[in-house]
Amino acid sequence: MDHLMYMEYYTGRNAGIFMKIKKMLHSYQSPYQRIDIFEHPDFGKVFALDGITMMTEVDEFMYHEMLVHVPLFVHPEPRRVLIIGGGDGGSLREALKHPSVEEAILCEIDPYVIEAAKKYLPTAVEMDNPKAKIVNENGAEFIKKYKDYFDAIIVDSTDPTAGEGGHLFTKEFYKNCFEALKEDGVFSAETEDPFYDKGWVAIAYNRISSAFPISKLYTGFMTTYPSGLWTYVFASKKYHPIDDFDPSRVQNFDHQLKYYNEDIHKACFVLPNFIKELINE
Repeated sequence: MDHLMYMEYYTGRNAGIFMKIKKMLHSYQSPYQRIDIFEHPDFGKVFALDGITMMTEVDEFMYHEMLVHVPLFVHPEPRRVLIIGGGDGGSLREALKHPSVEEAILCEIDPYVIEAAKKYLPTAVEMDNPKAKIVNENGAEFIKKYKDYFDAIIVDSTDPTAGEGGHLFTKEFYKNCFEALKEDGVFSAETEDPFYDKGWVAIAYNRISSAFPISKLYTGFMTTYPSGLWTYVFASKKYHPIDDFDPSRVQNFDHQLKYYNEDIHKACFVLPNFIKELINE
């Protein structure tokens, strides 16, 4: 299959990424989106939705570790965690590394994504964990069922311009997340890249900031995502991501991580000037 290529166009369609398809593993049009999984000679298994890369086997740890461990290492003892989106299972895997977690709900709207992930993706290893519960519902509607319940909410969404992802970037959604958290709850969300999608970075940050008293944007490398630099927002009702962070918890963590560490935690909140200007800091 050396002649087959995968092309992802970035916002504006004037740039993008291409990957050689070594072997096509899965391709299906669900009621919500096109699901593609293939093997790449260097990146391993690649998972895409509607032609947008969700993860590759070799670098997904960068994204999932930064999205999950930044909030969970700020909260002193996260027990109930909700992951909205994240159908590949990577965020669920990282959340369940924390021994305090007793319940982890993965709310993924598309059951066909879960089915494909379980069959083909190594990130889905914890989907059958007894602490995990998988719910196939619209996350923006599901969150309305809860008040003062979760210790942490992690939004692992698709792009706001793709499929159902736009529902997870609204003021109403962030307000509902705030209400679903306990009084010391923490929150994180992926908020796109600051180059091709800088408009969405600013919109997401401003909307989250309007819902939470504490909100800080942070960054991390993500090699196969647009620009290679990715943004996230940490938010909380009570905890500051630096002032209330205990590095010893990371140092004594039972799991070996590939990207995140106690120094990265502090450094990721230091923003370059162009991103500060983007969010008016």
